[in-house]
Amino acid sequence: MRRWTVGGIAAAMVIAAGAGAARANEPGAETAATRIDWSKCGERLECAQVRVPLDWDHPGGAKISLAVTRHLASRPERRIGSLFVNFGGPGVAGAATVKEAGALLDGLGGGRFDVVGWDPRGTGESTHVRCFASATGPERFWGPDWTIPTTPADSRRYVPKTIDYMRRCEALSGALLNHISTADTVRDLDYLRQLVGDRQLTYRGLSYGTFLGQTYANMFPHRVRAMIVDGGIDAVEYTKSVDAGIATSEVDADLVFQKFLALCQAAGPKECALAGKGPVAPRVQALLKRLRQGPIPARSAPPPRQLRYGDALVAFWTALGDPSDWPELAAALDEAADGDGSRLATPIREGRGFFQDALVPAVALQCADKELPRPGTVQTWPQVLDRLSDVTFVAPVDAWWLWAPCASWRTPSADRYTGPWNASTPNPILVIGNRYDSRTAYGNARSTARRLGNAVLLTLDGYGHTSDQDPSACIDRAVRRYLITRSPPPDGTVCQPDRQPFDPDFGQQLSTGLEIAAVRGLQ
Repeated sequence: MRRWTVGGIAAAMVIAAGAGAARANEPGAETAATRIDWSKCGERLECAQVRVPLDWDHPGGAKISLAVTRHLASRPERRIGSLFVNFGGPGVAGAATVKEAGALLDGLGGGRFDVVGWDPRGTGESTHVRCFASATGPERFWGPDWTIPTTPADSRRYVPKTIDYMRRCEALSGALLNHISTADTVRDLDYLRQLVGDRQLTYRGLSYGTFLGQTYANMFPHRVRAMIVDGGIDAVEYTKSVDAGIATSEVDADLVFQKFLALCQAAGPKECALAGKGPVAPRVQALLKRLRQGPIPARSAPPPRQLRYGDALVAFWTALGDPSDWPELAAALDEAADGDGSRLATPIREGRGFFQDALVPAVALQCADKELPRPGTVQTWPQVLDRLSDVTFVAPVDAWWLWAPCASWRTPSADRYTGPWNASTPNPILVIGNRYDSRTAYGNARSTARRLGNAVLLTLDGYGHTSDQDPSACIDRAVRRYLITRSPPPDGTVCQPDRQPFDPDFGQQLSTGLEIAAVRGLQ
């Protein structure tokens, strides 16, 4: 059985303006470079560090560096241009992802695009946000028993940590924090577009990357050649406040949880371990009720060898967005329901360092796109937690990881963008939404497609956070055709996934010779 891991968490950290954006179009907002000085860094891979202004309103001032990687088109004789990709977070390392998955990404456009990924300012190998002076700082700061607080007493103790956390980030990262809004990253992206020689942008954004795409499309609508936004953020709610963004994005999480339970029941004990000992849903609800009363043993997990309710929330929050993890999640829940939480607790405990590292850019970039909160806002946590918990039972994860630190954020963004969001691009933007997405609700895709001045909605009647998590040959055909020809499917098209969760072959696409021939005909 596939072991459940937490490697996709950074891509999930999405749940969760105006006047500065106008200056992006003024003369002089570009640097003197005319190309990127690439160096070979792997098979069909080239890497570079690109210098850009810290403040695009003062291009002759201080500079920062962006890490950029491109995978060269596998069919250079038919090359169309560059496909820029952002994998969400905010804060997922785009340069490293292109290194690792370049050949797969090359297939998105039939080998006819150089695929370009970069670490947005504030993240990864670019000039990045720092909250700790050493690599061991996060572990010492959060402590060995770090988890999501779920009782009033634990919550009151956690609040001062979030305040101290933001003060550390502000002390170590200085002026960078004034210039890490999405509008700043949009200007970086537009500069990279110029440096690779593309007259217009071809772009694919996942999760938070959909907000980046929407911002670019509204700041520079006539510079868009083709744009795919998949796993949508509601731009209006996202820029309103962190808690508004969480509530809008996670509103389907409980529905997905119910689908997980129902599909497990239908799959039976051969494919879903939870299904072999009576009705699934009551058994899981009984486990959660028990955990709310106190931890259960996790004898083979790392210390403290307990499974706590906060750990279980992180496990659900992480796994519900990836249906390929559902069989392992079910097996871990089965053992926990029998009294041993080791299998559920272990990946959470082992992934603690990854969570802590991912939070640094994710929190800072989340805060940067919002209006500064009133001093003391973090003390309203009981009301905020209650409201968000009415939306979904997993809301405390993002509430404590994102909302609470941002509630103490004191660094204003020089040029954040808050709309309008209805610009018309020369070619339609393709908006893709999964019907059952626990992290960016399907309603976000619908509202985004309606709000943009020229967009079509493509629905995957499937599961997971972004269409990548539930493979569909139908989606692949539509994406490839759109990237090459700029012709989207009819608005309102619905695609089916190749397989259902708990299918032992889930994740393996149903490609056929006829399909491949049809794609070749397109190209």
